[in-house]
Amino acid sequence: MNKRSYQCRVGWSISEEPHLIFKNLIARPRKDRCKKDAEPPVTPPIQIGNDIINIEAVRFQLKTQFDKNVVTHFEVQEQVCDYIFSHLGIDSEGAVNHPIVMTEAFVTPNYSRQLMSELLFEGYGIPAVSYGVDSLFSFYKNDIGDTALLVNCGYHTIHIIPVIKGKVIAEHARRINLGGSEMIFYLHKLLQLKYPVHVNAITMSRAEEILQEHCSVALDYKEEITKWANADYYDANVKKLQLPVIQSSSSSSTLTAEQQKERKKEMAKRLLEINARKREERLAEDEEQLNQLLALHEIMEDGDTDEFDEAIRDLDIKSFEDLQRQISNKQMRIEKNKQRIAAAANAEESVDARPPPGRFQPPTDPDAFQIWLNDTRTKYRELMARREARRARRAAMVRRRTAAAAERMRVISRLAAAGDDFGNHDSDWDAYKSISREADSDSEADGERLVELEEVLREYEPIPAKHRERQLHLAIEPFRVPELMFQPSMLGNLEAGLAETMEYLFKHFTPEEQLLLANNVFITGGSSQFPGLKERLERELLEMRPFKSTHKVVMAKNPSLDAWYGARDFASSNAFENFCITKEDYLEMGGEYLKEHYASNPYFKSPAPIVDTTLVPAGDSNVIKEEVIVDC
Repeated sequence: MNKRSYQCRVGWSISEEPHLIFKNLIARPRKDRCKKDAEPPVTPPIQIGNDIINIEAVRFQLKTQFDKNVVTHFEVQEQVCDYIFSHLGIDSEGAVNHPIVMTEAFVTPNYSRQLMSELLFEGYGIPAVSYGVDSLFSFYKNDIGDTALLVNCGYHTIHIIPVIKGKVIAEHARRINLGGSEMIFYLHKLLQLKYPVHVNAITMSRAEEILQEHCSVALDYKEEITKWANADYYDANVKKLQLPVIQSSSSSSTLTAEQQKERKKEMAKRLLEINARKREERLAEDEEQLNQLLALHEIMEDGDTDEFDEAIRDLDIKSFEDLQRQISNKQMRIEKNKQRIAAAANAEESVDARPPPGRFQPPTDPDAFQIWLNDTRTKYRELMARREARRARRAAMVRRRTAAAAERMRVISRLAAAGDDFGNHDSDWDAYKSISREADSDSEADGERLVELEEVLREYEPIPAKHRERQLHLAIEPFRVPELMFQPSMLGNLEAGLAETMEYLFKHFTPEEQLLLANNVFITGGSSQFPGLKERLERELLEMRPFKSTHKVVMAKNPSLDAWYGARDFASSNAFENFCITKEDYLEMGGEYLKEHYASNPYFKSPAPIVDTTLVPAGDSNVIKEEVIVDC
């Protein structure tokens, strides 16, 4: 069990990959006040790990068992263990009959290990447990020697651990209280301050996704800032992220007539389906009642009058004639329902059989596609211009002192002189159209054509301007956030950065040991996966190390999972049982007891509590002190 403050990775020692990976989070969604207590809840009362449906909806109800990278909330840890063992398929009653390898933070307090052992042995009845440090498991999994300077970049902390000839030099190890969670928080605040209009759209989950996919470490941060001051460089290298476009509630009023017609058809089709379902339910209920009545009729025909009288008493049937009348009514009702269902099915088939509206198929060649798109835009503009011209002409007819109104009045006066024979000839229809105010309304053909062109342009046009308004432009932010590892002061943290701490740590060793450590700087941990981190550390080592001295930076093969792989190999080794804490060891040595191995913390027994003997008089060691509480 690779238990880190960000993710928990669980699996069997015989498996190649972890069986379960989830975030160490637990949520208790608030109860819906609109629902009664008797109604079953829609969502489970407790959501753990991958079962959390919408993490942003329960962001303020989230809990974790960690305080920084140390487990302190064991009531949450117990629920997480229940979640783990149930998903592993362990169904043994009263106990988990499997030894466990569990990772813990570097130099974990004895009190935390004591409570963890108590939970595992007393709560789950495990036979044995062994604790190890995740960064050391990852180091030995990569098999790069027995001397190295480990840089473990975690979710809450960065540990720098020197290992010389297989021995951890714990007194010279250092911790920086900064990790992935602080970077996510920093990026979240940066983007919200930069885009105050999109505060609600820039969530912590989105900031975490941007950090993982778009951020990298700059080789020279000051030089990188200088580059982004150039407008041309900015335009060529800025990253544009599209936020979800939320349609306004008034969008229904902007629908065209054709779209409103399609919506009505869809709603009518939905109502037909609901009515058909109700008819089928009523038909099934009537058929069941008819079968009961026919069974009573058969009883009466068999001459069993006593049983018949007893049966009709429960069904509110007065006589045999009443039974026959009800049977006849039920049969007629069933027949009518069947006819209605058949008629509705035929109507639906006729609606579905109609061919769909014509669609434009664009060419696949990019050049031909651009020509086709320009042609479609031209057609759309021509139709819109024709519509606007008709509307302008119609508006001109309404006003008196216009040429269109004068022409209309001239035609009317000429028709008045024509007498009662107007309308007998086909040419009279042209004169009627020239004076009719309704004759210039949009034709159905043009309307259908416009709807088709609008759909095509909506699907194949580039993102319109209003969508570009909901974009995040990432410029210096992808480099600024990971720079926190080297300059924590940007976040207000007074601690030294990664390079400065490494330089300070080197001063505690002899030149020969410094050379050994510098030639094998090992980087691991989930927050070490930023592109450019290895190159940046190599540059920092070049600056801090003596002239012409050598150095080497090694990146873990899989920074996130190598700790689990190392723990798996340790659990599969022949020496695993020798380093396990059994139930007998726990009862004899206490919960804080730890059997040391190559990837474990050093064990230091907690000192005995100091008893204050100054309050007890000399010679009265058997005096019992009692505390008297007076509640006035």
